[in-house]
Amino acid sequence: MEKKELAKRYILAIISLFFSALGVAFTKHGELGVSPISSVANVVSIKYTALTLGNWLIVWNCILILGQIIILRKKFQPIQLLQIPLSFLFGFFTDLCMKIVAPIPVDAYPVRLLMIIIGVVILAFGIALSVIANVIMNSGEAFVKAIADTTGKTFGNLKVGFDVSCVVIAVLLSLLFFDFKIVGTREGTIISALLTGVVVRFYDGRLRQPLTKLLQS
Repeated sequence: MEKKELAKRYILAIISLFFSALGVAFTKHGELGVSPISSVANVVSIKYTALTLGNWLIVWNCILILGQIIILRKKFQPIQLLQIPLSFLFGFFTDLCMKIVAPIPVDAYPVRLLMIIIGVVILAFGIALSVIANVIMNSGEAFVKAIADTTGKTFGNLKVGFDVSCVVIAVLLSLLFFDFKIVGTREGTIISALLTGVVVRFYDGRLRQPLTKLLQS
């Protein structure tokens, strides 16, 4: 791969981070729960407000990166350490986007539900761009891939199990932190889990060919 194309792919990856963060911000502002992979950081951010959601997402992503290192050991590729600065950038983008969407009124439930749908559409767009860029995986998917490579199990099945595990952990933390109440994980999390993959495939089928041509030009 030529340096010019590689540079374009990293630029696209950074752009994808912004849209993914904007999607998270929309779902978070809707107050009906966030995507499964962000649900743990979301619950912790509600309990420990000294750090922002973006800060806690950085911590969560770094935990997943550490998990990759433990799982893969010598097979862990040093290039994957680029996940760390990208995680910090994602955290920064998330807090920035939270400020952008903050003025939107969400008093009515239908508006909150609409925020979730918009958030899913934007998040899926960001994920699709990341997949097309094909340089550094986000820490969640890289963590799942590390397990898949080590165990030989199917990535798709493990990804579903990972998302479910994130939601379960978020719920357990919520019960622990908030006197057996479920906080920060609601129907928005389920909607995100069900729809994001579908919308990602929609974008991928329409954007891959033109964007690949642009990257290779």
